[in-house]
Amino acid sequence: MRGDKLNRSRFLKAVTLIDAANASDPDWEIWQGKPYPKTYLYGLRMTEWLLQLEPKPPETAFLAARAQHICRWLVPRGQYPRDRKGYLQWRTFLYRLHAEKSAQILQWAGYDFVDIKQVKQILMKRGMNRDPQVQLVEDAACLVFLQYYFAPFIQQYEEEKTIEIVRKTWKKMSDNARKHALNLDLEKACLLIIGKAIS
Repeated sequence: MRGDKLNRSRFLKAVTLIDAANASDPDWEIWQGKPYPKTYLYGLRMTEWLLQLEPKPPETAFLAARAQHICRWLVPRGQYPRDRKGYLQWRTFLYRLHAEKSAQILQWAGYDFVDIKQVKQILMKRGMNRDPQVQLVEDAACLVFLQYYFAPFIQQYEEEKTIEIVRKTWKKMSDNARKHALNLDLEKACLLIIGKAIS
């Protein structure tokens, strides 16, 4: 973990509080034969990919990755219209929700304004392509989506839509993340969609 002065006690308290919040998700998922609250599992997957991309990430990037979807279940997609405008409104609200929930936790854990501001900036996705930490966490999120959630996603939508989603995802990713994506062990149907999207 990179950081000028890593306070291990403060860091562990923050991670424990984030995990506790994520573990409150009422929706569960079976992974490798074990049940997990979905948001908690997502946080673990984000951490896994973050550390693959950067074995010694900045402390604030690690915290933001762990809290990427914190308390997301509180605002279901169905609360917004089922069109693109509704989706964008829902997503924007979630960015603020994740940022504010994380800020509260980091305050309780003893983090200062500068660190909290950085984590909020990452979760609000401000500074993409300019802030390396924002890009790093976004890369992890894109790879988590492709590895764990893309296969069920393509079963719900027409091919044209899935190709467009991959194109948008690809544009968000760094060259390093794209290399990792091309090495993922995915189902044949997923690989075909990705191939069409990036060709």
